[in-house]
Amino acid sequence: MPRDLPIGNGTLLAAFDFDYQIRDFYYPRVGKENHALGYPWRFGVWLEGEFSWLGRGSWALHRDYIADTLVTSVSATHPRFPLRLYFNDAVDYEKNILVRRVRVQNLSTRTLAPRIFFHTDLNAMENEIGDTVFFDPKNACLIHYKGPRYFLTSCATEATLGVTHFATGTKRNRGLEGTWRDAEDGELGGNPISQGAVDSVIGIHLSIDAGQETVCHYWMAVGENYREVEELHRLAIQLGPDRLIERNTDYWRRWILAGEKDFYGLPPLLAERYRRSLLVLRTQIDRGGAVIAANDTDIRQFNQDTYSYMWPRDGAVVSQALDRAGYGGLSQRFLEFCAQKAVNYNYSASILAETGFLMHKYNPDGSVGSSWQPWLQGEEMVFPIQEDETALVIWAIWNHYLVHRDIEAIRPLYSPFVERAADFLMDFRSDKTGLPLPSYDLWEERRGVFTYTTATVIAGLKAAAGLATLFQDARAEAYLAGALEVREALDRHLYCQRDGRFARGILFDDGLQIRDSTVDASLLGLVVFGGYDPLDERMARTAQAVEERLWVKVGSGGVARYEGDSYQRAMESAGAPGNPWVICTLWLAQYRIAAAGSRKSLEDVIPLLAWAAERALPSGILPEQVHPVTGEFLSVSPLTWSHATLVAAMLDYAEKAKAMRRRSDIPDLAFSGRDRR
Repeated sequence: MPRDLPIGNGTLLAAFDFDYQIRDFYYPRVGKENHALGYPWRFGVWLEGEFSWLGRGSWALHRDYIADTLVTSVSATHPRFPLRLYFNDAVDYEKNILVRRVRVQNLSTRTLAPRIFFHTDLNAMENEIGDTVFFDPKNACLIHYKGPRYFLTSCATEATLGVTHFATGTKRNRGLEGTWRDAEDGELGGNPISQGAVDSVIGIHLSIDAGQETVCHYWMAVGENYREVEELHRLAIQLGPDRLIERNTDYWRRWILAGEKDFYGLPPLLAERYRRSLLVLRTQIDRGGAVIAANDTDIRQFNQDTYSYMWPRDGAVVSQALDRAGYGGLSQRFLEFCAQKAVNYNYSASILAETGFLMHKYNPDGSVGSSWQPWLQGEEMVFPIQEDETALVIWAIWNHYLVHRDIEAIRPLYSPFVERAADFLMDFRSDKTGLPLPSYDLWEERRGVFTYTTATVIAGLKAAAGLATLFQDARAEAYLAGALEVREALDRHLYCQRDGRFARGILFDDGLQIRDSTVDASLLGLVVFGGYDPLDERMARTAQAVEERLWVKVGSGGVARYEGDSYQRAMESAGAPGNPWVICTLWLAQYRIAAAGSRKSLEDVIPLLAWAAERALPSGILPEQVHPVTGEFLSVSPLTWSHATLVAAMLDYAEKAKAMRRRSDIPDLAFSGRDRR
């Protein structure tokens, strides 16, 4: 089940599923360790002998955020309970405290005494072996712990403070499902300690007069030892859980102001999705700088692995979007992560010193992530890499400088990373063709020489030339010459004269070179990264082929990755070359924006931007891909790459519209977002 409503602070991240249950809970790094492991943390209601766990099967749920914040706004009603529930959840922006406020309305004409239950299914340090949960009478709370991981849970009503009804017990062992079953009769057993594979439930008994409402709170403090969580617990009491929620509401509303832009008449929904995307990006970035691709463990069912890694490519795209939006500090941390942490955790220092490339993906601490790209092909050692991941980080560093003009910030990145990475791009080329040597494509499915990858190498070498010039490095001319040579090689070998467009790439089979002419949405990267003129006839025909052959002609449309894409393919149809992807549809929008020469042609882009915005959940969360007909989320959500590409495309539109207005091509249009403040 895809994830919705991520909330976090860079150290602690919680993500809910469509039933409004926490399913992923990361600490002390975003993406690592997941103490929920995909198991649900339930919320239940008992009233007059009937019990129900919250979920779409029996409750009407509306899941959203408070506007322009990372504080949830969820409502729930049940057909047989005369109650309406309102929830707000927040992870404090500074302290590792998760707080939930529950407002319960009595819709009946009599006094009601509902009981509500908060279930916690912790698997400390990503396994359920050797956990302990106990009732702490000193602080009237429950504490889960194992090793250096402590989780303190407590609650309060308008009249009481601390846990008075609780249960601890065994889960998923010897036929026992979990302690959550103990809540279903409205009473909790009160067992004071359990050890092994354990979970816990806190109960709150309420009394609400007819037509009235009451408020209660639940919170969890997370730390490395008892003293730390106890201090956080005391802080939550001292500030008050309501104030914790309000201070986070205020903080995030102020945070989003840095991204305020004029979108020149775009529909308000697009401006809302832009702001939400920035907030979602913030939740997916670890405090150490790693930009995590997605933190949705539901994808484990395919190969027992997740997207909770830092792909340098995804991170570079996020970095440039954040820079352009006004969040240079986040971008700087990512660039430092690549230049200082990732390169030092390579498999072999000697290989790194000789080559300077980045690996396939990394864990949030900078160590090398899991990979399926082999080091051996036949009897030949090969590098298990995607070359675009190295090239695009150089590109992102140069873009960071162009936005902020802070030479001091990028100086520490040049010698340890840019020099070696750019030298690698220069050396990792064929003597015969001038093209980059084979590596894996951006989709991680085939090895060869690809047009998209080559475009990013051009971008990386041009960026390296700019940076080298900045630091008076004599290699600047060589890097620029290398970029031009690669561009010439791309034109010579990757343009298909017969088809009148660029090919996807060149594949190799038993020493034979085979041109791969598959239409692939990533070919639009020639404009985004390779610097190709969007009006170049070759490029225009390539874009036309992408639109004609990859546009999904069933359902609501969208652009598929490439012809015959089988990854999680939802249906076999001539009208659906694959599932529509958010990033691919937005790449087409970016191409059209770059090619637009008039107000009318720029306005023609709006349906593509709107397509992406309309694929989101009500909360604004975007997936990787959707079902061609139903729009159901497929694969992971939120996908960081999707949100970053929406931000970039929206900024492209705003910059193009502004440039047109300066040329008096379009008149002043009303600001489409919130009132200026």
